[in-house]
Amino acid sequence: MTEGLRYAYAVVRDTDAPEAARTALERVPGVAGEPVVAVRHLGLAVLAGTVPAEDFDEGPLRQRLEDMAWLEQVARTHQRVVDTVGAESCVIPVRLATVCQGEEGLRRMLAAGRERFASALDRLEGRVEWGVKAYAATPAPQEPPAPQRPLAAQEPPAPEGPPTGTPNAPGGMSGRDYLRRRKAQRQAAERRWGDTEEGARLVHDTLSGLAERARLHPPQDPRLSGVSDRNVLNAAYLVRREDSAAFAERVGELAGRTAALRVELTGPWAPYSFTAPDETDAPDGTDARDETDARDGAQSAGAEG
Repeated sequence: MTEGLRYAYAVVRDTDAPEAARTALERVPGVAGEPVVAVRHLGLAVLAGTVPAEDFDEGPLRQRLEDMAWLEQVARTHQRVVDTVGAESCVIPVRLATVCQGEEGLRRMLAAGRERFASALDRLEGRVEWGVKAYAATPAPQEPPAPQRPLAAQEPPAPEGPPTGTPNAPGGMSGRDYLRRRKAQRQAAERRWGDTEEGARLVHDTLSGLAERARLHPPQDPRLSGVSDRNVLNAAYLVRREDSAAFAERVGELAGRTAALRVELTGPWAPYSFTAPDETDAPDGTDARDETDARDGAQSAGAEG
């Protein structure tokens, strides 16, 4: 593998490259069905594969990135390679759709990011990322029941004049009763949303205490996630690999504490969200949110090279 376009997946230590490349090559093909191999330079290695210019050259790739079905397939394959390698060694994911010109382009990428890649590998050795999302189901609308007569007897007498009943009010209740019941329902729904916000804060504060680092991502867009329930927590947690079982157990305990929240645990993943010390930019200069979005099947990406 010397000339042509190369699609980069992840960076590992040079000492981890033989096992990491063997694992990826044997178990997971790349985004174009290609074998994944290691290209070494300066004590690091980038796992990459040869991809066709008709799909991954700058012009075609820009058009392909507008095709969500194609992009989702690429994202899932990219993630599969990264997580397969991450199960065997410490790995730094490279941004989705990073394409370089030949092996020399891959080596330039390693040289440019050498200090940042090496620092991230040192910090993240033996760590994995867990994702936790919490959703609040929208309360289903319910028709107000007809008021009990004893309750009506305690209400102030209606003023003299035309009847106050509303023809469309259910159960023959008065318009005043109907509006009062609707107001009570709205207030109950508002209290429920408040409960879910407090529950999400409790979940995040508790899990942050069990993790080495935590990161809050923006709420998922339901148009992209396909989940209609309101996303009140979208977080990532960096956990030592040996603490993962206890962390997952704690998430399960928190999920059972409130019926207002649906808590979803995913992972363990390669540490997509924690590759940079300030948690804003990945070592190759990309937004770490891209890799999190890729796991959810909807993402934005760019080319490099």
